[in-house]
Amino acid sequence: MQTFYDFKKLLTIKRYAHNTIESYAGHLIAFQKFLGMDRPLDGLDNYQVNDAISKVVPHKNLALGTQKQLIGAIKLYFKEMHNREYDFSKVYPRSTPQPLPTVLSTVEVKAILNSCMNKKHKAMLTFIYGLGLRSGELIALKITDIDKQRQQVHIKNSKNGKDRILPLPASLKPVLKAYYLEYKPKEYLFEGQNKPQYSPQSLRKVFHIACKKAKIKKYVTLHSLRHAYATHLMDSGTDVRIIKELLGHTNLKTTLIYTHVTTRTMQNVASPLDFL
Repeated sequence: MQTFYDFKKLLTIKRYAHNTIESYAGHLIAFQKFLGMDRPLDGLDNYQVNDAISKVVPHKNLALGTQKQLIGAIKLYFKEMHNREYDFSKVYPRSTPQPLPTVLSTVEVKAILNSCMNKKHKAMLTFIYGLGLRSGELIALKITDIDKQRQQVHIKNSKNGKDRILPLPASLKPVLKAYYLEYKPKEYLFEGQNKPQYSPQSLRKVFHIACKKAKIKKYVTLHSLRHAYATHLMDSGTDVRIIKELLGHTNLKTTLIYTHVTTRTMQNVASPLDFL
């Protein structure tokens, strides 16, 4: 397992996103456990690795996205640590239509945020929705990334290595102040109980508990708050190109998916039934 931790250090030096590093390392460790400690991953050839992947996917019932991440982690590991290129085309899943995101209404988001009695939990979920953050971006936020003078938040080294500047909403300030006065974080804005950073697993747990308390019946994930941010901006008439920059999307096509779920577009379309 030591080589996987060395792999994590290498990705850290190369400035990969924190979430990507943790995800890739986690996939590699889990895959090695599936192989067995007597079969080290770096001792397998291309055929053996592909064969193992074809077995672990049905055995663990891996989702399509998880399968892609596992293959991506193995491919990068061999390339960076052993200078070896493997062909995973035989086990790489074919592209499937991207499902539309499940969108929470403003009423549902408010219920989720209001269900949080813990000031830290409320601040974390409010930050994600209020700024449209990915979970990894929230966890990586440092106190110094909040510029109170300019009323801005600096998101650094996000997905694809992109930085972006976001406006700090006035409605977020009292939530941030209440949290800060009680917890007094030192470096990272949201610290873990015994770690400098809050863990992704704990953050997801906070969200799901909040949804349960708010009696949300939809199937949603933590990322649904980011989807809600984008959709609600579009509902209010914000230009899609501005939303693209706020979300940190590289391609406008990624942002345009929200045009399929915005109520602003749908409510303005008349049904033929209205013409009768």
